[in-house]
Amino acid sequence: MARGEEARRAHVAAEAALADLRCAQDRLIQSEKMASLGQLTAGIAHEIKNPLNFVNNFAGLSVELLDELKETAAPAIAGLTEDERADVDEIVAMLTGNLEKIAEHGRRADGIVKSMLEHSRGVSGERREVDLNALVDEALNLAYHGARAQDASFNITLERDYAPALKQIELAPQEMTRVFLNLFGNGFYAATKRARGNGEAAYRPTLQVSTRDLGDAVEVRARDNGTGIPSRPEKEPVWGSRSATISSRNNTAARSRSTANPAKFTEFTIRLPRNGQTRGGAHERQHFGCR
Repeated sequence: MARGEEARRAHVAAEAALADLRCAQDRLIQSEKMASLGQLTAGIAHEIKNPLNFVNNFAGLSVELLDELKETAAPAIAGLTEDERADVDEIVAMLTGNLEKIAEHGRRADGIVKSMLEHSRGVSGERREVDLNALVDEALNLAYHGARAQDASFNITLERDYAPALKQIELAPQEMTRVFLNLFGNGFYAATKRARGNGEAAYRPTLQVSTRDLGDAVEVRARDNGTGIPSRPEKEPVWGSRSATISSRNNTAARSRSTANPAKFTEFTIRLPRNGQTRGGAHERQHFGCR
């Protein structure tokens, strides 16, 4: 009888060890895939960045040359009729506006490429002052275009509500970009799942992203109208197929919480203290994930 119980316990322990081994193997394979993907992303981003630099530089230079041309040609333009001068001014203004738009979108593309490079290099604890609105928006654009690249039929309405004149905050941008990418990816996944699952004719997948200045801290909120998170015990962590971790490692301190109504929405709130500290101490880790 005792030997049977001992054999049963040994069998259970062996099964648990095998499950752990398989889990570790899956994580290793996933890590290798992510490393390869990171190298590919870095290579593509570098290839894009070089011609993009030329576009940005020549757009700015062309605006200056156009101003010089207008000044040089001013005497000749003065001899034209009023209608002809108006046409010239209109064309110059249109060209200037087009070049400014090229420069504006070039800077936006440059920001996305920089995010891709930082994301591909892995986690870094380097802290610096950043424009949180710009960081959140770059991550949102990167997540959206990444989802579109994976699924051409993917579509969602993005609603932005960023706090105006938000002061810069010190944080580790690479770590927080990863957090935001996971956060927005969760929202995309849930909204797409609902759109394809129940056939609601009037349903429109939507992700709302907002920032709020609380003085001693800044809040980032992401709210999707997807499948929601099923009710679960209060102390049970919200984990699922996709997840992210915010930790105070390397002084990247944050607190997160989730609010959900399975029939209507899920909202995640991340609070970033301006002093980089959490009340829980240097080793506190805050987890969030969903579905």
